[in-house]
Amino acid sequence: MIDLDHLEKYTENNRIEAKKALGGLPHSIWETYSAFANALGGIILLGVEEYKDKTLHTVDLPDPDSLVREFWDKVNDPNKASVNLLTKQHIRIEKVSGDRIIVIEVPRAPRYQKPVYIDGNAASGTYFRCGEGDHHCTAEELQAMYRDADFRTQDMRVLEQTDCAVFCAESIRSYRDRMKRSRPAHVWESLDDSAFLLKLGAAGTGTDGEVHPTAAGLLMFGREQEILREYPDYSLEYREACGDMQQETESFASSAGDWSGNVFDFYFHVCGRLQAGLNETPETDDTPVQKAIREGLANCLVNADYYGSGGVVIVKQPDLITMSNPGAFRVGLDEARAGGMSDPRNGILMKMFHLLDIGERAGSGIPSILYTWKQQGWSEPVVSQSFAPNRIMLSLPLTKSSGQKARIRCADKKVPLKTETRKEMVIAYLTEHVTATCAELCELLDLKPPRVRKIMRELTEEGIVTAPAGNRNLVYKLKA
Repeated sequence: MIDLDHLEKYTENNRIEAKKALGGLPHSIWETYSAFANALGGIILLGVEEYKDKTLHTVDLPDPDSLVREFWDKVNDPNKASVNLLTKQHIRIEKVSGDRIIVIEVPRAPRYQKPVYIDGNAASGTYFRCGEGDHHCTAEELQAMYRDADFRTQDMRVLEQTDCAVFCAESIRSYRDRMKRSRPAHVWESLDDSAFLLKLGAAGTGTDGEVHPTAAGLLMFGREQEILREYPDYSLEYREACGDMQQETESFASSAGDWSGNVFDFYFHVCGRLQAGLNETPETDDTPVQKAIREGLANCLVNADYYGSGGVVIVKQPDLITMSNPGAFRVGLDEARAGGMSDPRNGILMKMFHLLDIGERAGSGIPSILYTWKQQGWSEPVVSQSFAPNRIMLSLPLTKSSGQKARIRCADKKVPLKTETRKEMVIAYLTEHVTATCAELCELLDLKPPRVRKIMRELTEEGIVTAPAGNRNLVYKLKA
């Protein structure tokens, strides 16, 4: 993390803290210990001072062994530190330019050990590392850590103060139709909606013996106004910008009031918009880039802390897609990039997406995106985390490594949408409007009637859409 022989090249940041410590073990070391443990981890340097130009320089500690002993005594005292995360290899005395200094490596605490606090009081003694300073955690940030520390994922709770009237019936029907196509003849296919939701984890039996929504069911299938009762800061937003002036050409938000506002409907509406215009392989309906984008969007929704502030925000620009959500990583950033570890914040939501063959391999999301972008020769995606408030952001550049833009067109220009994307648009429209005429679909898809009728014939043959007998004006609806 740091080259001690060239210490002057470094400044204090979110992973490095310098303390002169000539007067003994500084009290502020414990604030930094808490802050690093609750954030990304970091290094505390004792016997190092920061000059006015922000560069770091060593001073000789007169008795470093005594400071190390004092540190061990206090870090093992539960009245000083709520937990000791360190082993002997985390603390060492080094000699740099003839000066003796102490290097303390503070690891990132596992979520089940957070919050890491000091002086026996979590409310007043919990800190986050923010930039080069130690930030005292707010009550909301503290509660977020307690929620993540639970062995259950956030969305497993049965909401006993709520009944199943909060569900949007059209969203449930659309989900079941998609699941039927992904997993034909599944054993749950014959169940009524109530039994199906119990099996899915969208509903559960409360202590009163009655069936209530789970948090996952509310998020996935609830109506926005009902979701807000449980999650006051809940927000899903999609924005699309175009041209050199980055003018917004399309927006879509859970607060609009003209659609359900739930996670399920948001995913499928936004997924089609994100994939449109990439024009990567026109003859192919399901490319690696499209799969990676679906994976990224699902990860964003599954790992969001819906109690957190800022909401889920998806932005598509001509040369960049960004996906951000409230919440901190539940595994380390390096582990998330390497893959193989899965610790979703909303495990039931993840299961629901899996049943639609979205995000099939646990822990593979970020690695598969990185691999796909590398295969395209595009600039490497950036996964980042910020604190106060906690947010995770995935940035997907749509540019070649040399800086050449990928071929992407904007919403105010005609985009050669693929057949499957057009079908998704039809399904989404029928989910929201129940019926549609050929003329309405022509306007929706920007196609002439023969092309629309061909798409609708395919959807009819696939058992997704029906046009009742004697329907002279071709009014389509989703098959019940």
